[in-house]
Amino acid sequence: MEVSFDESVPIYMQIMKGVLWDIAVGDLSPGDKLFSVRDFARKAKTNPNTVQRAYMELERMGVVETQRGQGTFVCDSPEIAKEVRSEMTTAAVESFVKEMRRLRYSDSDILALVSEQLSGVGGACSNKAAQENPSTTDDHDGGVK
Repeated sequence: MEVSFDESVPIYMQIMKGVLWDIAVGDLSPGDKLFSVRDFARKAKTNPNTVQRAYMELERMGVVETQRGQGTFVCDSPEIAKEVRSEMTTAAVESFVKEMRRLRYSDSDILALVSEQLSGVGGACSNKAAQENPSTTDDHDGGVK
């Protein structure tokens, strides 16, 4: 297990995100056992209390459950991966749209840039019109002013 942490984000949150990611992409399935707190802490070279905090938060969220003396497991719900993936997708899209609006792109410009990326036409800056003059308002689709 190769783990490196971003110093700008609390480690327990990064651990949580890693577990959520593994669930969302199917690397962890319902009923799978997570590393023990001590094993995870040793492999990640972090404090066991940090791992414990991450596991407790995941349990509070209803994603994992701890069984005394047996360990921590991904909740045994067939819908858990779909739910986690949906929540992560929503958060990623909201963050992306927020950042694009902060850059003063209209919603139609954002859609055009995403469409270009999906079709493989070019980089995010290949839309010359959006690059030269991003709209600052777009009344019908929530652009920024």
